[in-house]
Amino acid sequence: RPFHVEPTNIVSVNDDVQRVTDEASAMNKRIHYYSRLTSPADRALIAPDHVLPAPDEIYVYSPLGTAFKVDSCADGYGKNSSVVTIFMIWNTMMGTSILSIPWGIKQAGFTSGIILILLMGILTLYCCYRVVKSRKTIPLVDTSNWEFPDVCKYYFGSFGQWSSLLFSMVSLVGAMVVYWVLMSNFLFNTGKFIYNFVHDINVTDIVPGTNGSHKVICPSDAGSHPPQNSSVMFSSGNNTDFELFEKWWNKSQTVPFYLIAVLLPLLSLKSPSFFAKFNVLGTVSVVYLVFLVTVKAAHLGIHLEYNWFTGNDFFVPEFRILFPQLTGILTLAFFIHNCVITLLQNNKNQENNVRDLSVAYFLVGLTYLYVGVIIFASFPSPPLSKECIEQNFLDNFPSDDIMSFVARIFLLFQMMTVYPLLGYLARVQLLRQFFGNAYPSIFHVLVLNVAIVGAGVAMARFYPNIGGIIRYSGATCGLAFVFLYPSLIYVISMHRAGQLTWPALIIHIFIILLGLANLIAQFLL
Repeated sequence: RPFHVEPTNIVSVNDDVQRVTDEASAMNKRIHYYSRLTSPADRALIAPDHVLPAPDEIYVYSPLGTAFKVDSCADGYGKNSSVVTIFMIWNTMMGTSILSIPWGIKQAGFTSGIILILLMGILTLYCCYRVVKSRKTIPLVDTSNWEFPDVCKYYFGSFGQWSSLLFSMVSLVGAMVVYWVLMSNFLFNTGKFIYNFVHDINVTDIVPGTNGSHKVICPSDAGSHPPQNSSVMFSSGNNTDFELFEKWWNKSQTVPFYLIAVLLPLLSLKSPSFFAKFNVLGTVSVVYLVFLVTVKAAHLGIHLEYNWFTGNDFFVPEFRILFPQLTGILTLAFFIHNCVITLLQNNKNQENNVRDLSVAYFLVGLTYLYVGVIIFASFPSPPLSKECIEQNFLDNFPSDDIMSFVARIFLLFQMMTVYPLLGYLARVQLLRQFFGNAYPSIFHVLVLNVAIVGAGVAMARFYPNIGGIIRYSGATCGLAFVFLYPSLIYVISMHRAGQLTWPALIIHIFIILLGLANLIAQFLL
């Protein structure tokens, strides 16, 4: 209704209007990229009206479509402080790769493993910096809402568009396959722990291991085959029921199929936005893993012996020819290149982007180094060989270990909430490209979901090696988004500007060759 404004209040009213307009503009930029991933009627990645941030509430959207609220770390409206930006990048990069870092160090050798983590962190950081700068190489075009796949499309046309889609699908589906293998593992061990606890059964696995309250086991017995659930029951009770449980609760033959009943319907939901509320579980899980590693190391002590090129029964050489297996894992572990532009464009002080990105990479590398080095160094050798370190280091702790049980519960629940979000992004990117609609029909969605779930079940059944899956998918998508496209775009832009030098050309060709060699080596070793 009409109201009267005193002349002396006109300036303050105009200031308030301008402030509100600025807030809305900043929020629109923040969610524009994610809204373009969905159909107009689907609001899964769009901030609903009732969660639009108040001046003291900032909602941060991660590349997986998840969101978490920051109450006091953002200074200014619609922009994030450097602390929040660094945390966002750290939180986004920390994933399942952390479980395989100790195995990767074992494959590369302790000394070479540490060196490779540092070198891969520096190399991927530089390539990420080139990604951030790539938008500024495009003249006379508004690129404020572009992400790196849009830049690839500009420089390479339809080839850049479809190839970026392909490699993006490799990273998404690869992550979903790893999740299915891990969820099967965690569900199996959790169910086994609960069954034994409820029925007061004392079970020991038929695998080598240490004695004491902080037991460490060698499920694969330094072999190439993943462990099954063979065990011996020592307490009195109904042996028939226990054998029946072992028959129907098998890590690779039955449990991967049980997950279908829960996750396939969740994948078919039009909007999985409900699961975005549980994003904080990812941070909690990583913090708890660091705590678990610290406690275990304090009780187990340090067990190291330096053999530079030859190993023995208990220790591995410091340098091994299998080191590309670690570089493949690290390519995915440091992978954020396809969404880093969106994360940084909300930084309040854009001049600090390089510094904040560098700090975030430093913290990520430090986390990987800490977990990997501590697990490797504290692994009890002798009596066990360092070759016993599993691709998922939690498998080196028995199912009745309380701390490992809690970690598996955290990770299982977190992955079951993130899995539908990954499936949703895969559906949006693929079906919109082919049909112009993220949900063309229940039949299309069901066929895609069955294919993705089938891939996860098949891997959990026949190839439950998360280290292998991570390194293959990491080296594949990393070739495009980490090594190839950032270097090519830099070379092309510098050539067009007449500023390309021979040293710069040689360096970036070398980076591309490193990425190609990294991919080829995964299939040779």
